[in-house]
Amino acid sequence: MQILRCAALSAALALLPGVAHPQGKTAPKDAKLYFITPYDGQKVRGGFLVRFGLRNMGVTHAGDDYQNAGHHHLLIDVNDPIDPKEPIPQDKSHLHFGAGQTETLLELPPGTHTLQLVLGDAKHYPFEPPVVSDKITVRVRQPSQRGR
Repeated sequence: MQILRCAALSAALALLPGVAHPQGKTAPKDAKLYFITPYDGQKVRGGFLVRFGLRNMGVTHAGDDYQNAGHHHLLIDVNDPIDPKEPIPQDKSHLHFGAGQTETLLELPPGTHTLQLVLGDAKHYPFEPPVVSDKITVRVRQPSQRGR
């Protein structure tokens, strides 16, 4: 009877997802994620180019489970920290670049906006330690009214 109880307990523990293992993969301590463009405080107009920089890690597609590689996520006007135990959300404030993109043309309404990059693993979880850029602020101007 004791063996049966141990076997049942072992089977139950094996079915619990994520109990014994953290979700995020380990990242090199010297990994650095940053913006190439725009720079912090930049004033932009209309659609503007956002280029992502990454050092000491590689960029790959979502779902590709390579050592020391991940894909970019762009956070727009997000104040809450990313939960390292949950996948990075996907919505209008959390943009996923799962095809391995390293830049995007971004259109935001006029006003002040914050941008931050987060590198996600094959399953969209943050790395451990998290690989995140500094948060930058951009000011989107009204489109010019030429020709009027």
